[in-house]
Amino acid sequence: MISSGNSDVDYHSPTKKIVLGVQFLFVAFGATVLVPLLVGIDPAVALFTAGVGTLIFHLITKGMVPVFLGSSFAFIAPIVAATELYGLPGTLSGLIAVGVVYGVVSGIIKVWGLRVIEKIFPAVVVGPVIMIIGLSLAPVAVNMAKTNWLIASVVLLTAITIVVYAKGIIKLIPIFCGIIVGYILSVALGAVDFTPIAEADWIALPEFVRPEFSWGAILYMLPVAVAPVIEHVGDMYAIGGVANKEFVKNPGLHRTILGDGIATAFAGFFGGPPNTTYSEVTGAIALTKITNPVILRISAITAICFSVIGKVSAFLKTIPQAVLGGIMLLLFGMIASIGIKTLIEAKADFGKTRNQVIISIVLTVGIGGAQISYGTFSLAGIGLASVVGVILNLILPDKSKAIKGSHVE
Repeated sequence: MISSGNSDVDYHSPTKKIVLGVQFLFVAFGATVLVPLLVGIDPAVALFTAGVGTLIFHLITKGMVPVFLGSSFAFIAPIVAATELYGLPGTLSGLIAVGVVYGVVSGIIKVWGLRVIEKIFPAVVVGPVIMIIGLSLAPVAVNMAKTNWLIASVVLLTAITIVVYAKGIIKLIPIFCGIIVGYILSVALGAVDFTPIAEADWIALPEFVRPEFSWGAILYMLPVAVAPVIEHVGDMYAIGGVANKEFVKNPGLHRTILGDGIATAFAGFFGGPPNTTYSEVTGAIALTKITNPVILRISAITAICFSVIGKVSAFLKTIPQAVLGGIMLLLFGMIASIGIKTLIEAKADFGKTRNQVIISIVLTVGIGGAQISYGTFSLAGIGLASVVGVILNLILPDKSKAIKGSHVE
């Protein structure tokens, strides 16, 4: 690992820049490929769309913000559910619509500022929605893990150990390390079939999927954009603090959200999962003190290069279900805990009956599997819970001011 103690250090050596760029991709790699593996998308497509999406983001934000866009965990449950209802091509049209929502939010922030977003989506709405995102897939995690509890347990313990005890760059990649340890154990136990790797070409295009228009999938996905938008705000404040710059002002939050949205829409057009700014990379930047956006663009180009190496894609597809299940046992619980953290940091007043009502109904609707259907249209799960939360927040009386600090850090 090459690092510097000064964020202003300029790396003139192309070799050093390339090494640093690969290092940051290494930090984001595990999470970026895990999402497509869980939802049935070719991981090579995710690498390609993450790489191109990152370059799009840097173009729209004038190349000023040092971020890498990777696969969003917030959409795992919605993609799984929507794919069962509308198929993957239909679901992709919903993901493209999510990108359009980001563009609309960008325009709102440009005209009226962030305050209007915080008023519509306060912590009492966003917090429980994030909790649902994590908890709704708990049965999936358990079912995958029980295909081999020994492997799943080792993976889980490895990830937990790294999260709790590791230091330096290793602490930032618990998912990646857990998968590696689990894969090695799986190989030792004879649980890995290497045939796909042997049969794969060295150079191969990702398995792109063309989207198909589906109103049902679009309406299902739109409310899910609430949590990632709020999370984006927190990420921009976080990376701004690390780089000691106010990116929410220059290039502006409206530009960063627009960049995120266009990158997500691009991913949908090519069959990839939605993109989001990665906190893992922000953590690595904070650790290394390297804030040069050029390094992250090198990471993006590296991801694109990896996406066309057929052996890499084949290797990822040989990862046993138990390995992924072990990671999911930790991951989905961690996502739920972020929802709780959102409520705590916003100092949500549970003494207020309205807040209790909003949170309880959002959780019940989301986890309970409530669904509203009319003809071919249906709204359920996270999407329905998000809509219900927004409506309740707007119609229930509140004599005090809107809750502040609703963004996810």
